[in-house]
Amino acid sequence: MADGEGDPGVFTATALPGDPRLLPTVTSAFLGTRVFRDILHAAGVYSGAAGDTHRADVPSPLGLRMAAPGAHSPAESFTLDTWTGTFSHTIETPGYTATQQLYAHHSLVHLMASSVTIRRLDGSTHPVTVQLQSLFVPQSQDLELTPGPDFLGAHYIYGQTLVPEVEGGPRPTVHMLWTPVPQSLTLGGEERERRWEFLTAVAGSEEEAKRSYSAGLSLAAAGSLHRSHVRAWAALRRGCSVELDGPLALRQALHGCLYYLLSAVPPRDSPRVPFHGISPGGLSNGTRGEDYWGHVFWDQDTWMFPNILLLYPEAARAILQYRMRTLEGARRNAQEQGYEGAKFPWESAATGREVCPEEIYGAQEIHVTGDVLMAFEQYYCTTQDQKLFREEGGWELVEAVAQYWCSRMVWSEEEQLYHIRGVMPPDEYHSHVDNSAYTNAVARRSLNFATDMARDLLLPVPEEWEDRARKIKVPFDEERKYHPEYDGYSPGEPVKQADVVLLGFPLLHPMSAEVRRNDLEMYEPVTDPAGPAMTWSMFAVGWLELKELQRAWSQLQKCFSNITEPFKVWVENSDGSGAVNFLTGMGGFLQVILFGFTGFRITRPGLLFDPAFPDDINQLKVSSVSYLGNKLDITITREEISMEVTETSQEPPASPLEAVLESGQSFPLCQGMA
Repeated sequence: MADGEGDPGVFTATALPGDPRLLPTVTSAFLGTRVFRDILHAAGVYSGAAGDTHRADVPSPLGLRMAAPGAHSPAESFTLDTWTGTFSHTIETPGYTATQQLYAHHSLVHLMASSVTIRRLDGSTHPVTVQLQSLFVPQSQDLELTPGPDFLGAHYIYGQTLVPEVEGGPRPTVHMLWTPVPQSLTLGGEERERRWEFLTAVAGSEEEAKRSYSAGLSLAAAGSLHRSHVRAWAALRRGCSVELDGPLALRQALHGCLYYLLSAVPPRDSPRVPFHGISPGGLSNGTRGEDYWGHVFWDQDTWMFPNILLLYPEAARAILQYRMRTLEGARRNAQEQGYEGAKFPWESAATGREVCPEEIYGAQEIHVTGDVLMAFEQYYCTTQDQKLFREEGGWELVEAVAQYWCSRMVWSEEEQLYHIRGVMPPDEYHSHVDNSAYTNAVARRSLNFATDMARDLLLPVPEEWEDRARKIKVPFDEERKYHPEYDGYSPGEPVKQADVVLLGFPLLHPMSAEVRRNDLEMYEPVTDPAGPAMTWSMFAVGWLELKELQRAWSQLQKCFSNITEPFKVWVENSDGSGAVNFLTGMGGFLQVILFGFTGFRITRPGLLFDPAFPDDINQLKVSSVSYLGNKLDITITREEISMEVTETSQEPPASPLEAVLESGQSFPLCQGMA
C-alpha cells in the first residue's frame, strides 16, 4: 500500500480488502453507503418492531464498479481522499484512464453522486468503452416501494417501511430519484475526454427529493457538482483541523478518524433537518444483523460527543436535540420499569423506546441515562447556551433524568448511604451487581448538574437531589486505595472493557493521584485484550494524566490492532468481530489526542489544560477550538503552549477569556493576540 505519496490524509491501494465490510464508507448527515454496495441507508428510517428495529435497506444505484475487459495490462487503484471526502477507482491502460468518483454531498445532504471520466492518453481515434457492473434492483426487503413518473430524466420510486418501531407508530416514507445507469459508457473516436454524472436523491418527501435532485443537476450542468461538495467538506475540515507532528501511522489514523466521524455530522449551513443520532457503525451500516442494527448507544454521548463538542458545537447541539426529541420514549421506558422520570434506552432508534434485542441490557445497563446527561453538562460548560435549556426542552430532560436516578436509588440503613442495585456496569461480563462504581458516580454527577442547572435557571432545587448526590455510595477500598468495580468485586476478576478507569476521565470523579494510579494498575492487567477498541484509549488518557508517557503510548499502540488496511476502517474487536467502521473506537482514539495530549478538561469554572506528549510526538495544533463563543487556535510543543483567539461571536456575545497558570498569574486572551 502506498499512501498518496506520503499524504497522511489520502489512502490508496491497488487491491480491495477481501472482506467487503472493510470497504470505506461515504456518508452525509442523512445518507450513507459502503463503496460498491447495492444498498444505502437514510437517517431515521428504521423498519421492524422493538428488538427487530433496524436500518431499512434502500436500494442503491451507486454501487457501480467499472471494468475494462478488452484493455491490455490495466492498472487499478482505489483511493479514499479524506481532504475532499471522495472515494475514487481508477483504471489506467496505455491508451486511456477511466476514473470513477463516489461521494455523499456534504451540504446537499439528500444527494449522493458518482461520476465516471474517461480520458484519452494517446492520439488514437477509436472508441473507448468501459463497462459498468451493478447489482441494483429497485426493490427492498424493508420498504414497500412503488414506481412513480420520471422527473428530469431520473427514475422515481417511493414507499414506506413495512413495520413501525412501536405498534401504531409512524412508518417512515422514502422518496428516491436516480439517474439511469447504462451497462457501458463509450468515449467517441473524436473525443479526448468525457464525464458522466450519476445522481441519487433520497428524502422523506417527494418535494425534498426533487429539490435536491434538481440542485444537483444544475450544479452538474455547470461542471461544479463535485467542486461544491469539496468546498463544503473542506470548510468543515478547516474548522475541525487537528495537525500532529509524529509517526505517519498515527497521523493516518488521526485523519481517518476525523473523516469517518465528521462524515456523520450535519453541515454547518444545513437547513433545520432533524438529526437522528450516530450509531457505533455509522449510517452506512446497520441493516438487520449488522452493526447493532444501526441503533444509538452511549457510544454517541460518551465516546464520540466530546470530540465533536470541542471542534463543532453546532453539531454537538444537534446530537443533544436527538435525545430531547426522544425524551417521551425515555419516560415510557422508566414508567414500564416502575420508576419516575426518564430512562434512556440502552439501544435507541427513532422513538427513544428500548429496542435492544436482549432484555438484560435494556433492563440493567442504566448508566446510559447518566451518560446522556453528561453530554448535556459538557455542552453547557463549553457554551453557556441557556436557550437550549430554557426554551427548547433541555431543562425538562435534565429534570427527568434527576427524577429517574432518585427513584432508582434505595436507602441502606446498614451503610447509611443510597444504593443502586441490580445493574450491569460498562463491563458487560458482570450483571445483576449492586453499586457499580461507574453507574453510581455518573448518577451523582447527573444530580449535581441538575442542581447547578436549576440554580442557573433560577428554579427551585428539590432537596432530595442534593441529599442523594451527597449520600450515594461509590465503592472504595480504604485498604488498597482503589475503586472496586461493584460491591463484592474481587481484585483480579476479568473485565470486558474500560469501566472504573472512566471515573478519572471523563467523569472527573474526585480522587487523588495515588487512587487514580491504583485504579489503572488494578484494571489494566485484567481487562480483556480482545475487548472493544475504545478501551485502551482511556487507559492512555489516564497514564498521560499521571505523566507516565511510555505507559500511555503502549496503551495507545494497542488501538492499531483495530485499524484495518488500506482504508483505516476500525473494527470493534481486534479479531475482526463486532461492529465495523467502529466510530466508538475512533472517538476514544481522538479523545487521547484532543483531551489526553492537551490535558483539556471541560469543567464548570473553565477549560483546564495540562499537556503531555509521548516521546514520538513533537507538536500538536488544534484549530478552531470552541469555548464560550470564542474560537481558539492552540499549538503545543515540548517547549511552549500558544493560544490565539481567532474569532469571537457577536450574537450572543462571546465571553472574555483569560489563561490562568498554576501560579495564579493570568493573561487576557483577545482576538488576534497569541
